[in-house]
Amino acid sequence: MNAHTFSLLLAAAAVGVATSAWAQVDPTKLVDAQEAAGGKFEGYRRSGAKGVCAMAEFVGSPQGRALSSASAFNGKPVPVVARFSIGGGNPKAPDNARSQRNLALQFNLPKGEVWQMGNISAPVFGAATPEQFLGRLESLMPDPETKKPNPDKVKAFAEANPEVLLQGKYLASQPVPASYGAVNYWGVHAFAFVDAKGKKQFGKWIFEPVGGTQSLTDDEAKAKGPDFLIDELRQRVAASTVAFDFNLQLAEAGDKLDSAVTPLPEDRKKVTLGRLTIKSVSPDATGPCLAITYNPMVLPKGVEAGPDPMLIARAAPYGVSLGRRLTEGAKQ
Repeated sequence: MNAHTFSLLLAAAAVGVATSAWAQVDPTKLVDAQEAAGGKFEGYRRSGAKGVCAMAEFVGSPQGRALSSASAFNGKPVPVVARFSIGGGNPKAPDNARSQRNLALQFNLPKGEVWQMGNISAPVFGAATPEQFLGRLESLMPDPETKKPNPDKVKAFAEANPEVLLQGKYLASQPVPASYGAVNYWGVHAFAFVDAKGKKQFGKWIFEPVGGTQSLTDDEAKAKGPDFLIDELRQRVAASTVAFDFNLQLAEAGDKLDSAVTPLPEDRKKVTLGRLTIKSVSPDATGPCLAITYNPMVLPKGVEAGPDPMLIARAAPYGVSLGRRLTEGAKQ
């Protein structure tokens, strides 16, 4: 089975799961709204269009093995297909803006098991529910006459749904990252880590660069220009070790687990589940990640999705987007 077929089967399964759970939100309508609000670029991902593939390796820790029976934490090196990208559907999005960065991962586990995830450079998602996400996109659609979003419509929806502004406010408050390899990436959703005896520990994870975060001043970002991140990552990986600690913030009783716009309290204990090391970066726009959806609902035994409606609803649009990309001729 080739990678295209495998990813399509995963996507089809995800569509079935997510559509049955959230039938009131049509995944095709969500993808259509993404294209209408942000532009349609054939062959590119509808989210994270501008990016690059990388090969990585993950080694789980004793703390990870204590929390979960997942084979990812067995202590042996696990091959990972990673993808770094800029948020949004524009393949020409500027690298030197205060915008979202993404780290998508596929862990290729023993016995054909797969774990996929999508992590972002903000501790909150762009909406609390799929209905709210769709509404936000629809509010941003250009007016047929002006070709620009109607500011009154945008304002009215945001005032009625203040959660949709949280991610943008966070990103605007942060300096431009100096590298894909020097910024934090959050999972934003709650997941349950299940040990061999069935005990569950909920938490939210973050991938933190081992060398620490690095950022640019406004003048440095301007001087870098709109297309520096991919080459910088290639050079950084070739010259030194680029690695991330896979850290899990442990939830406690009473913590909100059904919202991707509500981080866990800062004082919650954090444990390191293992280390992800980037081994190489693809020399061009193609690579092994080309047909991978990075569907966060593709989970291994020992890890379960939390009760977050936004997490559940993300699966089906990924499948719709992949189908369109492959038909158009997948790029990046």
